[in-house]
Amino acid sequence: MSVSPAPSTTASAIASAPSQADLLDFVRRTAADAELIASLPLDPEGRTWVRLEGPGGSEAWLIGWPPGTGTGWHDHAESVGAFVTASGELKENSLAARLPADGWRTLELSDGVDRQRRLSAGTGRSFGQHHVHEVLNESPDEHAISVHAYYPPLPQIRRYSRAGQVLRLEHVERPEDWQ
Repeated sequence: MSVSPAPSTTASAIASAPSQADLLDFVRRTAADAELIASLPLDPEGRTWVRLEGPGGSEAWLIGWPPGTGTGWHDHAESVGAFVTASGELKENSLAARLPADGWRTLELSDGVDRQRRLSAGTGRSFGQHHVHEVLNESPDEHAISVHAYYPPLPQIRRYSRAGQVLRLEHVERPEDWQ
């Protein structure tokens, strides 16, 4: 009889890491939970959020968006992610270009890299590492609520400013900045 060695912790962690599809499935199912969505306290002045248990050790959030609010341009570093609008409508502006991970402060973007999506209730998307985007609730009078999940849990968020085709790295936030 032969005995196989137990898989290493690293191999087990890699095998169980949720994929973008797993995260998208989770946020879709969570966004369909009407009781959970209704339980989020909404603030007319600023975004509200509640941390959720995501699949496979992922980080997940339920977020309320008052009319006229947004995230500003940012990325989630090495994390992959997914989000779904549970109520209302969100707009995502994103870049269809892979940016260098480090070593720059200002980039001139090529023409044609801008993408725009309208995400009504029940609609969402997943994204890969270093995905640069901004999410907005452009409604003048209606809150939006969304569910987000990231894996690995967010190591940092890089915040950018944008003027025309120029993208500038402004600062880097770490988990202790938003916990």
